[in-house]
Amino acid sequence: MRIAYFDCFSGVSGDMCLGALISAGWPAEALLALPGRLRLDGVTIRVGEARRGPFVAKRVEVEASGDQPHRHLRHVVAMIDDAQLEASVRAQAKAVFERLADAEAEVHGSTREKVHFHEVGAVDALVDVVGTLEGLRALGVEEVYASPLRLGRGAVRSEHGLIPVPAPATTLLLRGVPVEMPDIEAELVTPTGAAILTTLVRHWSGEPAFRLERVGTGAGGRDLKEQPNVLRVLIGEHEPTGLARRRVAVLETALDDDNPQFVAALLPRLLGEGALDAMVVPTIMKKGRPGMWLVVIAEPDRTDAIARALLRETSALGVRVRVEQRYELERRAAEVATRFGPIAVKIATLPGEGERVAPEFESVRAAAERAGRPLREVAEAAVAAWRERRG
Repeated sequence: MRIAYFDCFSGVSGDMCLGALISAGWPAEALLALPGRLRLDGVTIRVGEARRGPFVAKRVEVEASGDQPHRHLRHVVAMIDDAQLEASVRAQAKAVFERLADAEAEVHGSTREKVHFHEVGAVDALVDVVGTLEGLRALGVEEVYASPLRLGRGAVRSEHGLIPVPAPATTLLLRGVPVEMPDIEAELVTPTGAAILTTLVRHWSGEPAFRLERVGTGAGGRDLKEQPNVLRVLIGEHEPTGLARRRVAVLETALDDDNPQFVAALLPRLLGEGALDAMVVPTIMKKGRPGMWLVVIAEPDRTDAIARALLRETSALGVRVRVEQRYELERRAAEVATRFGPIAVKIATLPGEGERVAPEFESVRAAAERAGRPLREVAEAAVAAWRERRG
């Protein structure tokens, strides 16, 4: 499966997407012909090169002569329907503009049918959206991934005066998306760029391993003093492993002056706060003092609550947090009948190799205590019951 990974270390906009895809091998002629296919009169496209820091990147500019009409969603949808586009491109393009319309409507307290696309520039947006989708299709991309989006700060001038960065519509489009707020006074993510990626990217859990084949670099419209204003797209082949992969947060702190009994009692409370796992590792700290290394794995949206619990319940003065990738087996809970009574088990599926079972310890312990038998005997009976049930 061919994938595209958008490296958005300097944000994303529609024209940067176009430049990156042309740099990656999409013929510029296909983009230059797009205004005619969309029946955009008086619209031309220029494709050139621009230097942004150490990068020489492709720069795409859309120019319109004369006044363009304010287009509503129904007008844009009609233009997309009338153009000669692949069915998948047509459907995705309409989905992008519906997301844009919904965000603009929420900002202005209106409806998607009533808003018009003056703030995102209907001409630019049409070329950016349809062009990006056509470029991805032409390059054989089947799935799109992206890095966390860097948003920038400050304010930009609009038809309504100064508005904050990120723009109101952009912030609404990015709900549920991992973002960063660098100290850069610029609009790094535009509404069009946000709508394109949030429509195409299904999983914001990081890119899978893939064999890199093409790299494209698209230039933004201005130079930034802090960093190169470019968007990179990396395209390559991914061989699916069947393993699920997602983001998890890892929180850790080192303790050398805490009561081990208190720390042990804290672990189940951390699980109650939403931790996926929690562990304590003996370690030697500065000055040769024995200590404890407390590690917690959690969903990224639970980091604040768990960090607060660690700082409240331990002597720690700080908690380190990082986001990592985790491969996971598909799993499900079940119950098996044994001569010791019902035992809860967890069944995991390893792609290409079948299932394996693990009895739940608390269930095994309760049954062993009731029967007065060893834990190992009860656990082995649960595994045997599961195998017998499978046949």
